[in-house]
Amino acid sequence: MFLKSICIYLLAFFLSYSVLGQTLQIKDFDDETPIEGVAIYNQTKNKSGITDKEGLVKLDKFSDTELIHVQHRSYQEILMSKQQLKKQGYVVYLYKLVVRLEESVISVYRWEQKKEEIPNKITSILQPQISFNDPQTTADLLATSSEVFIQKSQLGGGSPMIRGFSANSVLLVVDGVRMNNAIYRGGNLQNVISLDANSIQRSEVIFGPGSITYGSDALGGVMDFHTLPVRLSTSKQFKLKGTAFARHSSANSEKTGHVDLNLGNDKIGILSSITYSDYGDLTMGSNNNSDYQRNEYVDQINGIDQIIINNKPNKQIQSGYSQINTMHKIRFRPSRKINLDYAFHYSRLSDVPRYDRLIQVRKGALEYGEWYYGPQKWDMHRLNFTYNNKGLLFDKLKVTTAYQDYEESRHDRKFGKKEIRERTEEVKAYSLNFDLDKEFNSNNMLFYGLEAVYNTVNSIGHIKNIITNELSPVSTRYPDGENDYTTLAMYLGYKDNITKSFTIITGLRANYVSIYSTLKDKTFFNFPYNEISVKNKAINGSLGLVYRFRGCQINLNLSSGFHAPNIDDISKIFDSSPKNVVVPNKNLKPEYVYNIDNGIEAQLGNRGTFNFTYFFTFLTDAFVRRDFSFNGQDSIVYDGEMSNVQAVVNANKAHIYGCSSKIKLELFRNLELKSIISFTKGEDQDGIPLRHVSPLFGSTRVTYTYKKIKASVFANYNGEISHKNLAPSEHSKTYMYAIDKDGNPYSPSWFTLSCMVSYKIKKFGILNVGVENILDNRYRPYSSGIVAPGRNLIASLRVSF
Repeated sequence: MFLKSICIYLLAFFLSYSVLGQTLQIKDFDDETPIEGVAIYNQTKNKSGITDKEGLVKLDKFSDTELIHVQHRSYQEILMSKQQLKKQGYVVYLYKLVVRLEESVISVYRWEQKKEEIPNKITSILQPQISFNDPQTTADLLATSSEVFIQKSQLGGGSPMIRGFSANSVLLVVDGVRMNNAIYRGGNLQNVISLDANSIQRSEVIFGPGSITYGSDALGGVMDFHTLPVRLSTSKQFKLKGTAFARHSSANSEKTGHVDLNLGNDKIGILSSITYSDYGDLTMGSNNNSDYQRNEYVDQINGIDQIIINNKPNKQIQSGYSQINTMHKIRFRPSRKINLDYAFHYSRLSDVPRYDRLIQVRKGALEYGEWYYGPQKWDMHRLNFTYNNKGLLFDKLKVTTAYQDYEESRHDRKFGKKEIRERTEEVKAYSLNFDLDKEFNSNNMLFYGLEAVYNTVNSIGHIKNIITNELSPVSTRYPDGENDYTTLAMYLGYKDNITKSFTIITGLRANYVSIYSTLKDKTFFNFPYNEISVKNKAINGSLGLVYRFRGCQINLNLSSGFHAPNIDDISKIFDSSPKNVVVPNKNLKPEYVYNIDNGIEAQLGNRGTFNFTYFFTFLTDAFVRRDFSFNGQDSIVYDGEMSNVQAVVNANKAHIYGCSSKIKLELFRNLELKSIISFTKGEDQDGIPLRHVSPLFGSTRVTYTYKKIKASVFANYNGEISHKNLAPSEHSKTYMYAIDKDGNPYSPSWFTLSCMVSYKIKKFGILNVGVENILDNRYRPYSSGIVAPGRNLIASLRVSF
């Protein structure tokens, strides 16, 4: 009996060893990480398998002499016999196809689709890119694409410019919820930095009108952010995973710490993330453009404003701030058909100095003693329900409801004055989306949905004596009564893969937008009306064609979009620039765009890809600031100063055109070249340059990857905007621009050279070290108030467990 047991045990041992010995593991050659989803199969394809999360797949189906294909769309395919695999210890390393036509799925219609079926120009920024480039904020994250231009009035800011549009003419979306609200202004915005760059898994930038799916504001493009998802395990046991991250940057003495934790089993999971960043005063470069230096600043000594000489003029005194972000998610998946996901986002900034105003000069002296944004607060509750079940009306149903609470404030005090003006705005935003899709077969799909959005705005203001803290009234930024903003919409989209080479995708959207504001207090402005009531309707559509042949893809996309006036556009009173005040215009109508995109993507053998896109956008009833009158007067007293009256009005027309090109090329094994350049030009019907048209800009990057090391050297560059091509609204901002030989302001060209190195520490950590702006150039991106960082040493450590 004992001998029989020994024999059975030995037989079981050798059988298990044999089976274990026939398990193949497939890893990435560069970083030795397991590759999931690799297909293996024999010549006749009657035997196959797919690797799991550990990169493992069993080979017991295959005979020793059979040739086995090892294939993954992101890697070079190999062909080996089982005997050869055995000699290698059943471990195979695959080389990445470093350059290829990107195949990632894209959320153009709120549902994921293959990029090869989408006619829009789209750029994806994935988590590995985010981790390697180490952006401080989400605005910096977008800038790493080298296809979105970022303007900064202050360090705590970042306003994306896309195809000549910015602010409330481009749309921010996070996890399917629009961030744009009723007070997103036409000037530059910093709201994108409310999102935590360290909690973003993927960002997609959709260029051109995106109004079919997302409605008003999506004129220049849509920035669609997908935050870290809750990961479930494959068993009933709970598994804990997490990441800890720390970073330091020398240019602004940045100190950032981040932790995220994920706990889940096969049905329920939770995720928590927190990031805290502290940024000191930013140091600019030391070469070129000496006019940009911060030679003096204002400080209070014994309660009296004093002009202080800056002993370190490259240090931008009074530019630092801090920020905290948290995100918490709960996911429940009771079955494969149903998924419920709740998320809570919270962001708070400290006081953020408005640097461009702090360097503003009047009569040869600094104009302001203080100018800062109060703590910018944003929180969002989002509940998402997804139901997958093939039926008559839909195959997938997604219901997303959200509530956002947003608060911002402005605080300014003139030099030598005891009174500080403080204006605060709070927006409560509610939204509800129904998104459905129906697949008739593998080639035909219908997308449709409904959207409802409601915003309410509360605007208050006062003047505070900084000595006595006594409060007195001041005009509010928006009407001091009721402020309601409502949108209702329905959309429909259809995709048809007519042949293997040809795809058509089209869509239509109907929109209703209403605004209602009441003016109670007319102490400061004698408005000739008591309320502002505006109702607008808009219908817009798109038609896209995709043709694929021999490793190439040609895209043609015709689309329209609109921006309906919001409360900021219609009802605001504010000083747009020195001695100018913008007043309400209740006759403002929506602006419309009609756009054509034509692009080609070509695969250059197995060694590279090339992309070129041309676009032309025609605007009607475009929003522009022009001289206006208030009760028949062209000037009024605003905040104690006689100011020229302006308003946002509809111009007859405007046009924007441009092109962009991208090339990725594998120079040698493990050595990649990537270069991107974008050009945009825009004018209104009078030939006047448009304000948000960026200069020529781009980047060139060479990256070397080998096993645990990744190193990149890259140059970023911008072209010049001469004085004649500078928008009229910028002419008076001489404190922000360089001066040409004729004494006129202009935005000079610039370039920077940088490098970044990443080293993988076994399986748990990544160390990043880099130097930005190696040549220490002093430059200010177009329309920005703050000067960009000088030579900047960056070091970060990311640990996963």
